[in-house]
Amino acid sequence: MLLRLSQATKEVKNGSEKIALLDSIDLKVEEGEFISLMGPSGSGKSTLLNCIGMLDSFTDGGYVFLEEPVHSMKEKNKSKLYKEYIGFVFQAYHLIDELTVQENIETPLLYKNIKSSERKAMVADMLDKFNIVGKKDLFPAQLSGGQQQLVGIARALISKPKLILADEPTGNLNSKQGIEIMELFSQLNKEEGVTIIQATHSESNAAYGSRIINLLDGKIVTD
Repeated sequence: MLLRLSQATKEVKNGSEKIALLDSIDLKVEEGEFISLMGPSGSGKSTLLNCIGMLDSFTDGGYVFLEEPVHSMKEKNKSKLYKEYIGFVFQAYHLIDELTVQENIETPLLYKNIKSSERKAMVADMLDKFNIVGKKDLFPAQLSGGQQQLVGIARALISKPKLILADEPTGNLNSKQGIEIMELFSQLNKEEGVTIIQATHSESNAAYGSRIINLLDGKIVTD
C-alpha cells in the first residue's frame, strides 16, 4: 500500500463559518496505480493533490504514506518524506526563470547528498531520455509550452519518486503536445511502475488512468 486516507477532511475558515474543501475522504492507493481525479472546478481535485503531496495539510482525519503517519508528523519530517518520494508536475510548469534547463532539472538533487559529478550524470540521463539535450543551456522563456512541461516532468522524475502528482499537466498545451505528455506518463507508469495521480478536466486524459475517481463538492462520488 502506497498511501491511505481515512476520513480526511480539509476545512478553511471564511469569517465565522467553516467551508469544507474536502469532506471525509477515504482512499487507498496501491503502488503502480494510475489514477485520474475528475470533477468540476472547485470540486477539490487540486486541494486533494496538494494535501497528498504534503504541500498543504488535511485539517482532520488520517493520512498514512508508506506506513508513516503523515497526520501526526512534524513539518520537517514531512518535508523530508515528500522530497524523497513525491514528484510534482504543475499546469503552470513552475520552472525557475533564472536557471537553465539543466539547472532546473538538477534542483531536486541539491536537497540530497549527491556528489556534483553524479548529479551531472543524472541530469544528462534525463536530458537524453526526454530528447532535450540541445536545450540544456536555454532558459524557460526560450522554450515552447510543451518543452517547458517536459523539463517540469524531467525535474519531477530525477529523484526517482514513488509517486507523481500531476495537476492539469496538459492544461496549457496544444492537443499534440498534450497527447505526447500523456503517452509519456503512461509509459512511466507501465514500464517503470511509477504511481501517478493526475487531476484533469479532460475525458481523454482521464482515460489513460486505470482508475477514475470523480469528486464533487469535496466528496468522492464515484471510484
